[in-house]
Amino acid sequence: MLDKKIALVHEWLVTFAGSESVVEQMLALYPQSDLFTLVDFLPDAQRPLVQHKTATTSFIQNLPWAKKKYRSYLPLMPLAVEQFDLSAYDVILSSSHAVAKGVLTGPNQLHICYCHSPMRYAWDLYHQYLNESGLKTGLSGLIAKMILHYIRLWDYQSAQRVDYFVANSRYIARRIRKVYGREADVIYPPVDTRQFALGQQKENYYLTASRMVPYKKINLIVEAFTTMPHKKLVVVGDGPDYEKIKRLATPNIELVGYQSNEALVLYMQQAKAFIFAAEEDFGITPVEAQACGTPVLAFGKGGALESVIDQKTGLFFDRQQVDSLRDCVQRFEKTADQFDPVVIHQHAQQFSVENFRRTFNQYVSGKVTEWFTNR
Repeated sequence: MLDKKIALVHEWLVTFAGSESVVEQMLALYPQSDLFTLVDFLPDAQRPLVQHKTATTSFIQNLPWAKKKYRSYLPLMPLAVEQFDLSAYDVILSSSHAVAKGVLTGPNQLHICYCHSPMRYAWDLYHQYLNESGLKTGLSGLIAKMILHYIRLWDYQSAQRVDYFVANSRYIARRIRKVYGREADVIYPPVDTRQFALGQQKENYYLTASRMVPYKKINLIVEAFTTMPHKKLVVVGDGPDYEKIKRLATPNIELVGYQSNEALVLYMQQAKAFIFAAEEDFGITPVEAQACGTPVLAFGKGGALESVIDQKTGLFFDRQQVDSLRDCVQRFEKTADQFDPVVIHQHAQQFSVENFRRTFNQYVSGKVTEWFTNR
């Protein structure tokens, strides 16, 4: 790999979340890479996470209100990502949950896409997005539907430019097959299992932690615990739904807002169980909880099915409804003694940063050797 010139393409650098942690590890593996993103507003304090690189950005970087409203420029993103001139590079690695995979490459260039998800609001969450945005009817709704129709066409067509897809879970590999008609290999994303260290002394509370947006279903978790007044729930996180969720809370539910990583680790280490009600592509927080030796009570769809082992590292509930979650908590209460924090912690190690680096580097090196040997 050292003799190949590498470009790394990601949608945007604004905050540091799950997809950015993949970018961080790619750059740690290939520090000689040049970085390309549509916009780059990453704070200086987080620059070390991307090897102090400043990305080559698109014209969207300089549009009005781009720092806060960059997502509003979605209709321009396909055009913007196609303007990156990558002709000088041998290998293109894209970290994509929207348009990064759509860069233009030539027949002698190798493009490997690590796909966090096909663009959900254009495909399987299309109708939900229109409903939640108030765009089901009217002129603005018609315009939104036309834009998303165009985005879907471009999204499928641009997926055919990728030479190899890597999915972050088997769940996403199935979605890539469904939406793009492409096969994908699976490499789970990196989780900092060292920071989320084992804690064997548990206290008498349940925990959930998330940004408070609708699909995370924090309201469902809070509503379920309002029906179990003798069970304590701690809720970590903030976001647009914070005040609405706060109004639902009863005295047994403690909303503590945003917490530092150090405080979150302590909460996870001491919780008797972690509650996870979202249908996620993979889901980092359930793995972090397990790394702390804490069992996870999770909605039984999406990536959680691949990170949680039923009746060994956690339990599943089958519907995103209060009665289903309440039943899961009650089942856990009867079997809590069977969950061994050490076993749960050891299970989480397969998702470690070190394992990701080793697996991803072996994968990319193998594809590079194969690709350029056969040229």
